[in-house]
Amino acid sequence: MAAQFVRYTPDVEDDDPDFDRNLQTVIEKTESYIAESVEAGGTGRALRDAHAKGYGLVRGEVEILDGLAPEYAQGIYATPGTHDALIRFSNGSPHAGADARLGAATGLALKIFDIPGPTLLEDEPDTGTFDYANINGPIFFCNTVEHYLFIQELFLNAPAYFSQGRPGARRFFTEFVTGKGTLDQDNWAWDEFLAFLRLSKTPPANLLLSSYWTMGAVRHGDHIAKVRITPDPSYAAAVVRRTIDPASAQEVFRPALQAELQEQPYAFDIQVQLCTDLERMPVEDTTVEWPEQLSPSVTVARLRLPQQDISGPENLEKMDSLSFTPWRVTAEHAPLGNIMRARKEVYRRSSIERHKLNQQPRTEPRSADEVLGPAR
Repeated sequence: MAAQFVRYTPDVEDDDPDFDRNLQTVIEKTESYIAESVEAGGTGRALRDAHAKGYGLVRGEVEILDGLAPEYAQGIYATPGTHDALIRFSNGSPHAGADARLGAATGLALKIFDIPGPTLLEDEPDTGTFDYANINGPIFFCNTVEHYLFIQELFLNAPAYFSQGRPGARRFFTEFVTGKGTLDQDNWAWDEFLAFLRLSKTPPANLLLSSYWTMGAVRHGDHIAKVRITPDPSYAAAVVRRTIDPASAQEVFRPALQAELQEQPYAFDIQVQLCTDLERMPVEDTTVEWPEQLSPSVTVARLRLPQQDISGPENLEKMDSLSFTPWRVTAEHAPLGNIMRARKEVYRRSSIERHKLNQQPRTEPRSADEVLGPAR
């Protein structure tokens, strides 16, 4: 019997009467952290408040496949064709420094060019670009902007906690679960804390061998989905540097990525998992992994990375000047849920503040060539 996919309606999202007030507090803390990072971050530049350390900017090409079933041929995936793209690989931490200090949470941010239709960013509707900002885990450790108030603070100050050894770690974990003392015991953040522990145990991997998910749910035209960017098995099998040991050197992720792409091309599959059950595949609870047995991920596009050299310092400079946000999409792909909704203004204001402090022009490119120069 064919799966019955849940139809998107606005009421799949919960209303939060305190959303705007809590969001403004998060924005203020974010802007303050970015301003302070110029001196405190160790690089002499303003850092992103998440994914502060980038590993490389990569040229790519997205081929939207022909012949998709109607449920999957939605939004931008309704029109087969090939688009230039840029990919930013990064660490998930808000801090910079040696890879061993930052953990194994990594991100793949994708920018696809020449996508028609207005984006959901009111101040730049006609850029023709479409972004994903994905992480290497199928779940996330924060469900609401209210909880992000204390989780953000803990993460920005994590080095101070963990530098104190076990007592500091215990205090970090206690304050996470209790919301720094703000939560009633019946509402302690156990689900989010357990999701954080699960993600923190992700083993370090070559960036080309990880899968990357949209942090929460998104619209997929008439339906509700999560989107995964996952290695093409035949290309993954050819990766030489399969073991990553962050303790072996100051920099481990970028050199491995750089060497692989100098030697051979690579490819990922872009896959859509459609929601069939809002109870077991919730929109508002990002700590729940959507079961593949309820609805398998289906490949809708290929992301190809040609053989290329990303080794120069100018690659990192060009990467740093770019902005990625899950809200630079068309309405058919709108992010869903409380914490995804919060990312819209937090990412926008974070980008504005960072570019201002770094004296970088904040403009959306029209092509990969505009950023990296013509392909050789």
